[in-house]
Amino acid sequence: MQTRTPLFTPVLIMGCAIILVSFAIRASFGVFQIPIAEEFGWLRTEFSLAIAIQNLAWGVGQPIFGAIAEKIGDRKAIFLGALFYAAGLVLSSSAVTPEGHQFYEILVGFGIAGTGFGIILAIVGRASSDENRSMSLAIATAAGSGGQVFGAPLAEWMLGFMTWQSVFIVFAAAILLAMAALPMMRAPQASRAELEETLTQILGRAAKSPSYALIFIGFFSCGYQLGFITAHFPAFVTELCGPIAPGGILHGLGITTTSALGAVSISLIGLSNIVGTLTAGWLGQRYSKKYLLAGIYTARTIAGALFILLPITPASVIVFSTVMGALWLATVPLTAGLVGQIFGLRYLATLYGIVFFSHQLGSFMGVWLGGRLYDATGGYGAVWWIGVGVGALSAIVHLPIRERPTAVAAPA
Repeated sequence: MQTRTPLFTPVLIMGCAIILVSFAIRASFGVFQIPIAEEFGWLRTEFSLAIAIQNLAWGVGQPIFGAIAEKIGDRKAIFLGALFYAAGLVLSSSAVTPEGHQFYEILVGFGIAGTGFGIILAIVGRASSDENRSMSLAIATAAGSGGQVFGAPLAEWMLGFMTWQSVFIVFAAAILLAMAALPMMRAPQASRAELEETLTQILGRAAKSPSYALIFIGFFSCGYQLGFITAHFPAFVTELCGPIAPGGILHGLGITTTSALGAVSISLIGLSNIVGTLTAGWLGQRYSKKYLLAGIYTARTIAGALFILLPITPASVIVFSTVMGALWLATVPLTAGLVGQIFGLRYLATLYGIVFFSHQLGSFMGVWLGGRLYDATGGYGAVWWIGVGVGALSAIVHLPIRERPTAVAAPA
């Protein structure tokens, strides 16, 4: 009688713990948009550029940390990422110029790369059985959403009784404490055939694959939309949403200002995404990943267009946050699973890291353009419609992808 491999392994549980803390911090940066700009009298562009640089550094650092993990070990790479993360937060807390924030956010971005999806999803994927892999990747991704549920509201709450500088210091301590989970992060490397293939060979195989190029292109819009919303949606809601009616449901829950609603909207996106991501993982075990991805991007395109075309009210913010949340990180386990399905698991951290660079290039553009076009036009309309357009493009480019595994290169 065959014994079924358990879904919840120590690797999965500890990986979820690290991602949860890392993403709780990352998801909170939009809350600091207005306080930091008002304290120093900066244009919205200045801090937006700092967050954009953070996202770009995250993308650049992802394949680098993937290669580091494959060279010196997963746990050492994660710990190095935590050191970068904490250092960037501490140094940012003392920065008083836009250039200082923008430079130190490079360290934060590298820290997110070392403690985020790239390395941990690769470890979780290798530690999972074939029948559990898609769901395991979804659970680890959903842990990032779990961090988003309380990250922004926690930052908003802490800003009520301490400075933003102190909040950054607390967050730095939190990411270092999360490293207590590292001793349990052990996973097998890969199959014998995959172990015989070199990194140069797998990169050459991927570079010749049209499907890999399409995955790379398609992930751009995911980063654009997520980067823009994470960095600007709290401010967007604060400034453009209609008033919260006294005596209504939101008012009864203690949400009395659009500023509070903006922070809660990020939390609601994260909460909804837990369900959406787990659903995507379950579906990914049963149906074509490329068609699921095309469907997710199509739904995002429709949701974004309807939200901006209709009046922006507290109710529409709640509805949009719930719908967008269900689609938020649902692309991550499907994309990582698709890369692993086509190219194997040995170098998943590096191959997914390269694809993730496209995601973070999109995040950079979404965050930076959000601030730049806001200052130029006085609103977020133009950058929002760009997001709708690139979402539609991503839905289309996933359709020609070939999901069949490619052959492992013969040893040199």
